[in-house]
Amino acid sequence: MSAAGEGPGQGDDAAVTPPSGPPPRGRATHSRWHVLRWQIGYGSFGVPQAAAPIAFALIALPLTGSAEAGAGLVFAMTAAQVIGSVPVSRLGARFNAVHYLRALIAVRTLALALVTVLAAVSAPFASLMVAVVAAGLVNGAAYGFQRTLLNHIVEPGKLPRALGVAATLNEVSFALSPVLASVLGAVSPVWAMIAITVLGIGPLVLMPSIPDAHGVRVDKTERRSSSRLPGTVLLWLTCSLATGASVAAIEVGAVAFALSFGLDPGWAFIFALALCIGSVLGGVWVSVRNRTPSVWWVAGFLAASSAGMGVALFDAHLSVTLAGAFVVGIFLPMLGTFYSLAVDRLAPADRRAELFAHLRTANALGVMGVSGLLALFGLRAALVSGLGILVLATLLTAAHQMTVGRNYAVQSRRRL
Repeated sequence: MSAAGEGPGQGDDAAVTPPSGPPPRGRATHSRWHVLRWQIGYGSFGVPQAAAPIAFALIALPLTGSAEAGAGLVFAMTAAQVIGSVPVSRLGARFNAVHYLRALIAVRTLALALVTVLAAVSAPFASLMVAVVAAGLVNGAAYGFQRTLLNHIVEPGKLPRALGVAATLNEVSFALSPVLASVLGAVSPVWAMIAITVLGIGPLVLMPSIPDAHGVRVDKTERRSSSRLPGTVLLWLTCSLATGASVAAIEVGAVAFALSFGLDPGWAFIFALALCIGSVLGGVWVSVRNRTPSVWWVAGFLAASSAGMGVALFDAHLSVTLAGAFVVGIFLPMLGTFYSLAVDRLAPADRRAELFAHLRTANALGVMGVSGLLALFGLRAALVSGLGILVLATLLTAAHQMTVGRNYAVQSRRRL
């Protein structure tokens, strides 16, 4: 696979290269039922994060008198995820990945249940902050271990398709979860929290048992070696951050978009909907193709996403802006699947879950950065920053592949 930048990237698509590290033992885990359970669990994993902005705003309003306080809870949970992803991931490297994932989801579920109870009894707002921090601390690591487990239940050649289906389910989840929170929150904010807490438990009950997913034990020499990661990993983490920033500029800025076109704030959903429709279609495309694109194609995807952001930035017409959001959305599953497969191939076996957590964290950092710019400086600043980092990611990806191509040509001439 040229995804990892090992070759010049011939053709439109590159064949899938098996991830590094030992392959799964035995074929019992390669069952469609196991894959389906993993994919549904993956889709439900993001429900709390997708519904949090609305659900937290609804529970904060009666406690503080301000819905904006809910944004503080979202920020606290995301910041905790950034801080906790690496140490929590490393702590679980010695355990069976399924058991550790279930433990992390259990902690998150208990923390969200505590938020629900505290909101129901009108507890001090600070106590809710502590509970959401506990939920966030384990979120990044839980994602890392869940993604790692897919390697044990899917043959390497079928990973792009499995990830494409998962990306589609994830986008459906992110589209429907805020709607669910709004509908139930209109009845009672507590009911909204109960619903997202229950739905978020999916990975705990759906993840199949995988005895072979045991912890990877390495000696000190191997650990020092594995700590030196290829520089290409940083490139894909940067690209993931850029992708998260572009999505945040549209989704978090949806209300500002609606107001800029003279619409009622209630119409904000159409901008996020255009993004999600594009993403669902992109996920279907990835699933049908079941191929890993070359790095040059990834640079093209990033350039096209930059064009979509640029169209949205010009604020010319509602239909044009919606088309820009759609273009950004359609490339999200293609890029996300590529980042996941590239990091999978580059990661040492004992740090795979940690690097998947890094991938999730990089995306969250992009969301946090653009959200902060949106709050401080407005929609245009958020769009400009999202566009700027996408262009930077495009240039870095193209420059990386040009360098790889030159090195490959030099090595080929030396062999001759």
